[in-house]
Amino acid sequence: MVTTATYDTNPRYRVYPENGYDGVARISFGGYYGTGAVLFDGRAILTAAHLFEGRTGSVSVTFETRNGMQILSASKFLQHPGYDAESNNDLAIVWLSSSAPAAADRYSLYRGSNEIGQTFTFSGYGKTGTGSTGITGGDTSSPIRLKAGNQFDADAATLKSYLGSAMTWTPLTGTQLIADFDSGSAANDALGRLINSNGLGLGLDEGFIAPGDSGGPAFLNGQIAGVASYTASLSRGSVNPDIDSSDNSSFGEIAAWQRVSAYQQWIDQSLRANYPGAPAKPEEVKTEVTEGNTGTSYTYFLLQFTGVRSNPEQSLSVDYITRDGTALAGKDYIAASGTLVLYPNENQAVIPVEIIGDTMPEPKEFFYLDVFNPVGGSFGEEVVKLTAVRMIVDDDGWLG
Repeated sequence: MVTTATYDTNPRYRVYPENGYDGVARISFGGYYGTGAVLFDGRAILTAAHLFEGRTGSVSVTFETRNGMQILSASKFLQHPGYDAESNNDLAIVWLSSSAPAAADRYSLYRGSNEIGQTFTFSGYGKTGTGSTGITGGDTSSPIRLKAGNQFDADAATLKSYLGSAMTWTPLTGTQLIADFDSGSAANDALGRLINSNGLGLGLDEGFIAPGDSGGPAFLNGQIAGVASYTASLSRGSVNPDIDSSDNSSFGEIAAWQRVSAYQQWIDQSLRANYPGAPAKPEEVKTEVTEGNTGTSYTYFLLQFTGVRSNPEQSLSVDYITRDGTALAGKDYIAASGTLVLYPNENQAVIPVEIIGDTMPEPKEFFYLDVFNPVGGSFGEEVVKLTAVRMIVDDDGWLG
């Protein structure tokens, strides 16, 4: 990741274990690498489709957590079916052959439509450098995970409407968020000078993506709002904001992130199609789950809508959050929270929660899942929350 006026040794850009970025991982494939982030189910990694284009080989995912470095293999990956040479739909999902380390953060999706104008943070394993020099760091066997900030300034299709043929690709409207690399000087305010979206940046907190950051997450409120896709050095007539007129991640360039809110249905339904042993009807739901000895395993909560949509194209949603009983989050299970959406023609879906395996004898323990804030439907008259419970059954010889 390229930073601003100072180099990557400045501690403001460094990411340490337990800073909230332990779910940002390095993805290696076919002699190339990029970045990805663990989704809320703990086994799927959201990243960029172009990492897999024209390459063959096995996929590995490297994590850095408080427990050190761990490298996991992937069982498969899926590129978005609409990915094209225009960098449209540049998303992919990688499924790990086993669960991500329990110490790795899991991230929900940002589902709002108000990303433009918001300041975000992002993280990745890309090449390093400064805004004044562009990329100066090369590929190494031990790349550095860094973080920085920026602001989503516009939809990429808006940039195309201003530049026309000077921009040689055509982004799909509403699917890509763009930001520029501001130096604090109006001369390098790319989107201010190109499309009148003025702003001088975040000072030393400003950052930009570089090779190796592809697929990395951009966060709003701790949720994944964007997936790093590409950079460009653009001009319009005599207007050239790039500090060195070279596409090298320097001041005055623009970058695009795939807009996660535009792809939430594809992401959600791709994950749902790959949950192992998920119940399809209420009688298949297991209210007790065996703990296991290592890694994590799933317990599922099945949500069903039994009403009638006033509009067949209407989506329904609820929010959910786990809550401790005698079982404790981080010790016995991984805390989960987010929004579950039932899309058109979908009347049920599961919420997965990961159970942490260990070899310590202990009694049966339980935790709760609270479901609330229904949108597009209701739980019934005067019912504002639903609660379900799961029992974790010890398999390590506890005598009670």
